[in-house]
Amino acid sequence: MKKLRDLIDYDLDLNITGITDDSRLVKDGFLFVATKGYNVDHFDYIDDAIKNGCSFIVCDREFNKNFPHIVVDNIFETYIELCKKYYEVDPKDFSLIGVTGTDGKTTTTTIIKELLEECAYIGTNGVWVNDIEESTSNTTPCISELYEDLKIIKDNNVNTVSMEVSSEALLHDRVHGFIFDVVCFTNITGDHLNVHKSFDDYIACKMKLLDHVKDDGYIVFNGDDNTLKIINKKNSISFGFNEDNDYVISDVKYLKRKTIITLRNNDLEWTINSPFIGEYNVYNVVMAFIVGHLFKVDDCLLLNKIEQLRPIKGRCEFLDYGQDFDIVLDYAHTINGINSILDTFSNYETIITVTGSAGGREVEKRSVIGKSVIEKSDFAIFTMDDPRFEDPDEIIDQMVGDNKDYYRIVDREDAIRFALSIAYPGSVVLILGKGRDNYMAIKDKKIHYNDFDVITNYFKKE
Repeated sequence: MKKLRDLIDYDLDLNITGITDDSRLVKDGFLFVATKGYNVDHFDYIDDAIKNGCSFIVCDREFNKNFPHIVVDNIFETYIELCKKYYEVDPKDFSLIGVTGTDGKTTTTTIIKELLEECAYIGTNGVWVNDIEESTSNTTPCISELYEDLKIIKDNNVNTVSMEVSSEALLHDRVHGFIFDVVCFTNITGDHLNVHKSFDDYIACKMKLLDHVKDDGYIVFNGDDNTLKIINKKNSISFGFNEDNDYVISDVKYLKRKTIITLRNNDLEWTINSPFIGEYNVYNVVMAFIVGHLFKVDDCLLLNKIEQLRPIKGRCEFLDYGQDFDIVLDYAHTINGINSILDTFSNYETIITVTGSAGGREVEKRSVIGKSVIEKSDFAIFTMDDPRFEDPDEIIDQMVGDNKDYYRIVDREDAIRFALSIAYPGSVVLILGKGRDNYMAIKDKKIHYNDFDVITNYFKKE
């Protein structure tokens, strides 16, 4: 809680209990900042903020209500300064690692967090610092929530943060004022084009992260990704299988639950024993290893820490209930992500896949994903995945097209139970799309739902 006069030049004795620019999050005593977003003008929701209990409003134009408020010239900059004062944090006081890309952000940022001493994590899986785990609303939280997360991290005496930076965060300037010691680009393939309108716009938005690097900071990128070859700034480090990269992945041995990676940089060579499988995880682990190098972590310690890494929840997560087949829970929902995980498990006798496609997102990718799932699975089961305002059946229709070799089970819980019921020794059940998400987005509501809980409950009843 802060006094209003300590936050802004306004002589009124008010206690402020929180800050937000989202009227839906306003509680009694909040300060509401009526910013103008990319798609919405929060000025239009001042009445809702008042109804929800806000005590004071900051806006960039006058409104016809007798309510405590102030009009400022630059609403966005004011919002950030208010957050800094309220939460008593400044991003400049932290060592920041930002990871962006279409796929691999969560895995890579989590591994980096584990490799560095006293490092926090902010991303899809929440905010983690020491033994504290809090949920977040977005991959990269909204501005006030992001500053609140930094406050939690500061209070735990940690000043290094490994964080996911989504394209939407860059589009909406959520990391305005954040200057990163290291930025990482995992890959760029088509995604979120419902927001960015074109692939070129999407690329340009991702590249905004380059403007947030310290003068003496580093850029680490996947040099095998042709889209990322446009990165040519100083202190940029490429890695990949191609020999023209700075760090070259020269040999990989893929085992059932382990991957052995040989990595070279000039005259140096390392053997990395990774507990993660699949080529895509080779890239994720190597990127994290390079970041560890940049932060001067001892090689032997880095290699030992990688070998001891635990599974990341909802990311190629093997689930064991004593069953005689494999179950893998994964967040894969992009074309590249789906194909990567299907290819990773292609050596299984039988692949049973449960997936869907989110509503309100790119329609164009649905048929491509559907075709891949049907071609690469022995049993393809299509179900709902955050349909929002769309009809789940229509989404499935768009995914399967004229194909006939699939199962349609709209209720996701029923679809998962069916997949598990038909599995047998030698098969793998891939449950894709939601990972450890704890909701199902239906219309404008987020209904409690969790794939992991459904799977666990199935075996409890067996």
